[in-house]
Amino acid sequence: MTIKALEKVSVGQNGIGAFILQCRKIDVHYCDYSGSSRGMNSFIKSQLSKFAASNPQIEFAVSPRPRKHPVLIGHYINGKQNSICVKNMDSLQILNKMQLLRNASGEKNKKLNKPVTSINDSVRGVWSPYHGTGMPV
Repeated sequence: MTIKALEKVSVGQNGIGAFILQCRKIDVHYCDYSGSSRGMNSFIKSQLSKFAASNPQIEFAVSPRPRKHPVLIGHYINGKQNSICVKNMDSLQILNKMQLLRNASGEKNKKLNKPVTSINDSVRGVWSPYHGTGMPV
């Protein structure tokens, strides 16, 4: 008995096989003296090292920006970047924004016209009420 090879090879997708995180770098900008950076300063001192240790595939750059509001900037592998102003937020809110940047793909939100999108053909084909012994014409 011989074994036939598959005729159609599936297309590689992110998340099937090996997952590639889309975020490659996060810039953290803060001010030492500004009141709007109080939450960012406490986040840098207490939680940034833990977050960076749990995400070794992301590069973190921390830099002061005097007399400016604190900002998080995410850089993605598709060349795009996303920035979030975190003025007057506490450290837990900043952690949520940091996770939002990490999980994002860098692409803008797209409107989907169809409820399901797939790159693979349907196994059953396109349904019609006129197939088989359904409705008489």
